[in-house]
Amino acid sequence: MKTTALLKISLRQNAIFIPSEMIANDVKNLSGTTSVLLANVSKLGFTFSESLLQALNNVSPTYKVEVLEVLREVLGTDKNWTPLVKEWNVPTGESVLDHIITYFGNVFKTKNGTTLSCGHIIPDNTFPLERYNGCPFCGTPFEFGKIEKVGQGSKLKMLELWSEKDLNDFYISLLQSKTALDATQTDSLKMVMQYLPLRKTEVAMKETLMLVIDLLIENGKEEEVSQFLKTPTDILRYLWFKNTGMLQIIEPKTIVKRAAKNGQHFYTVLDTSVQARMASQKDLKLKYSRKGCLMVANWLNNMDMEVEAMCETMHPKRGMWVRFIRALRLAEYSKRKGFEKLNFLLDVFYNQVYDVWQGKVNSSRLKFDADKTFALLKQRPGLFARSLFSNMLWFGADETIAHFSEIIDKVPARLIFTLNMYASNYFDKNIQRSVKPLGGTNKRVNPNALLNLYDESQLEEMKNQIEDLCLLAMRKRFAAVKNTNKTIYIDPQLFNIPVSIGDRSDTVQDLPVALMGTRFPIEGNEVRLFMQWGAGLPAQHLDMDLSCHIAYEDRSDICSFSRLTTTGCQHSGDIRSIPNKIGTAEYININIDELAKAKAKFVTFTCNAYSNGSITPNLIVGWMNSKYPMKISEKTGVAYDPSCVDHQVRVTQNVAKGLVFGVLDVAKREIVWLEMTFGGQVVQGLDFKGVQALLAKLNSKLNIGSLLQLKAEAQGLTITEDKFADEVYTAQWAMNAAAVTQLLID
Repeated sequence: MKTTALLKISLRQNAIFIPSEMIANDVKNLSGTTSVLLANVSKLGFTFSESLLQALNNVSPTYKVEVLEVLREVLGTDKNWTPLVKEWNVPTGESVLDHIITYFGNVFKTKNGTTLSCGHIIPDNTFPLERYNGCPFCGTPFEFGKIEKVGQGSKLKMLELWSEKDLNDFYISLLQSKTALDATQTDSLKMVMQYLPLRKTEVAMKETLMLVIDLLIENGKEEEVSQFLKTPTDILRYLWFKNTGMLQIIEPKTIVKRAAKNGQHFYTVLDTSVQARMASQKDLKLKYSRKGCLMVANWLNNMDMEVEAMCETMHPKRGMWVRFIRALRLAEYSKRKGFEKLNFLLDVFYNQVYDVWQGKVNSSRLKFDADKTFALLKQRPGLFARSLFSNMLWFGADETIAHFSEIIDKVPARLIFTLNMYASNYFDKNIQRSVKPLGGTNKRVNPNALLNLYDESQLEEMKNQIEDLCLLAMRKRFAAVKNTNKTIYIDPQLFNIPVSIGDRSDTVQDLPVALMGTRFPIEGNEVRLFMQWGAGLPAQHLDMDLSCHIAYEDRSDICSFSRLTTTGCQHSGDIRSIPNKIGTAEYININIDELAKAKAKFVTFTCNAYSNGSITPNLIVGWMNSKYPMKISEKTGVAYDPSCVDHQVRVTQNVAKGLVFGVLDVAKREIVWLEMTFGGQVVQGLDFKGVQALLAKLNSKLNIGSLLQLKAEAQGLTITEDKFADEVYTAQWAMNAAAVTQLLID
């Protein structure tokens, strides 16, 4: 299990981990087992670097088998990839009328038809049954086939060698990451902490700290936890993480509301929103043992923080704190000897005899008292940065910038870059911005109404002020770092990879990871979307839908279960029930030439949960792409070839009803990887303007190459094309987004 987990972690970083003790000798000639492994791996779309190949040649055949098994598991070669229709690239000609005739045929038990194993009667002259692997009426599959077409990919992905040092560096980089870890990084950190000792290093993010605290408590080291808990919010975050699995403090009412909305259905008789609401409320109930109650009571009682300050910190989540105080029996523990501070804390908190900083800010802001407002904001530089744009419109740009420049050195680098990236969108009267509230789906927000008070030249000047100030601040920070190197190499690919700031991806990438905003060029004329779900689950009705939204200049179109064939797109058929344990699949073929001829602009890839509830966990979506034509099995219609997979993600969160996982730019012939949740039972629930707003947000993001150029300029480094420069930054290095964040100097 340990080696399997570490292999999966390394694969996400485009590498294979081989412990040094497993390399038994130093044979140069390739052995027979190594040659077989190389051949099998190439069929899956991968190859090995020279150093990795040499290392694999000198490990036991057992470890080689494990490497191959991990690749096969990640690529799902043992899952069922059979669609509903055989040779589905040729339309079956089914229509709504066929479904209506079949419905009445089953109601009145027609004699002129074929009875299938699901019990449905398919009347003669309706669906061409010889074309189906299951029931065309209820979407239940009966026939299953294996993957037949492999090795069709036109490009092999190079895997590198990972040693213990690489693994350890990766481990430390996750702990030191200066931005919040996404779902893939969080999953990797959980796995590596399970098998390797905790590294002694400073943990930069509160969300990462929760995982460390959880590990310490599991290992019986509760006494070491107090040093990490600086405020009551840290305690609340940990308690909520243990109750919900969420590293962000999402209000209970938000979670319940999302669960209820996911339980809604087009047909009233199938609506389970009330049951979902009640089940969610039950899941969120708090219950703690005496040991857990005493642990939290000690944390609060021993916290090195003034009671009034603690109460002010607790105030924004007052409703949640009241629930936790009751569930943890803190009132009872506060009466014990030695818990005098806890007793005083509860007294001050319940009687609300404390001032709230945010209330003072809001009050002075409404009174238009600039001096008092800025004096308060300077006390908390991070919150000043987050409210900078709105304060520029409220009090005026020059005064706000002058005050902000006094404390900009105390603002985290990730916030400075965020300000620089998003200023152009915020100060544009005509652009709706994409936001994602805590626990919610992506939404569009209208421009700030105060923008109408300013003309275009004034708004442009505000953008320039922000850019100049932020770049100057970062140059000063880079210049302050002593660097004796003279030259730097920046891989050209890094100018296409955005810096991971502000994006918390909720899906896990088991193949080599890509950051949101990464662009994948299309080599051929065809893109094939795929979705696989239900693996490991018993046979049941579980309807997930793969769809795409096609945007034209003056209209839009869809390809989904309700419209299997449309211009440039062909769907493989709607499956609504999963077979036992092996799962099932749907596909969509996208013909780029045909779409370009029809003057299509964008194609948005989506998946939805048509069944009650959210998208089922472990559902996999992605797309395939190859310079050569990708074949479809004549017998079963299986169209999956692991060697052609460009990108795939696995859903792990259970709060999304709909998910956008990519956008094809038809003219540029490239796919932008993005993740956008939306609340829709079908693709028609997708707001394409919201997708455009998110694309605009991603386009404004700083890329890694530009960040390195800024570093080179500030530190006097000469940019060279020589890969043996003093500092070398490659695409492989950028695979570890946590390591990239170390460039964000605070």
